[in-house]
Amino acid sequence: NPLKGLRKPVEKNPARVVVTDEEYRALLGVSRQVGWRFHVALVLAHETGHRIGAIRNLRWSDVDIDGKTIRWRSEHEKTGYEHRTPLSAKALAVLKQAWRKSPRIKDAPVLPSANQPMKSVSPSQPSVWWYRAERRAGMERKDRRGWHSLRRKFASDLMDQPLKVLCELGGWRNAKTVLACYQQPDEGQLRKALEARRGAGG
Repeated sequence: NPLKGLRKPVEKNPARVVVTDEEYRALLGVSRQVGWRFHVALVLAHETGHRIGAIRNLRWSDVDIDGKTIRWRSEHEKTGYEHRTPLSAKALAVLKQAWRKSPRIKDAPVLPSANQPMKSVSPSQPSVWWYRAERRAGMERKDRRGWHSLRRKFASDLMDQPLKVLCELGGWRNAKTVLACYQQPDEGQLRKALEARRGAGG
């Protein structure tokens, strides 16, 4: 083999996987079987578009049920950007469910450790939940599909919204990052854009 010994080049832009609607529904369908914490985390990740690390570290003092908003603390954001976002009806509903299971202390975590209710779940626990849910849902393992794939889904689902609005909702500070790494139009969106093109008919 003339290529023997040559190092395979590392791909600079590996495929960035986006969770499909079908995959999300499959995960959601088994989420309660995996556990209520996974169900809450999954819905919040889908509805807010935020990183699982930020979701894992949420405390009840960050959640305003009456005002229907959530505060994302700078120390848990990769960008160091503290901001507030509105809660969708689905996110609000799942937080109300979680509150009923919590010790109802404002400084308690939204996703508490099973053994230490005043501590957040460990950084590795969400991945354990994810893989367990994939197996229960009968989903084939796909490289790079995970929690961050839901963040990409959020950006792609809101592609028709002004970029500034999307950045505020998802906590992105750099619009270029969204365009380069997160938004991925599907065939339906491309076809819709082409059909909506203005111009002289032929």
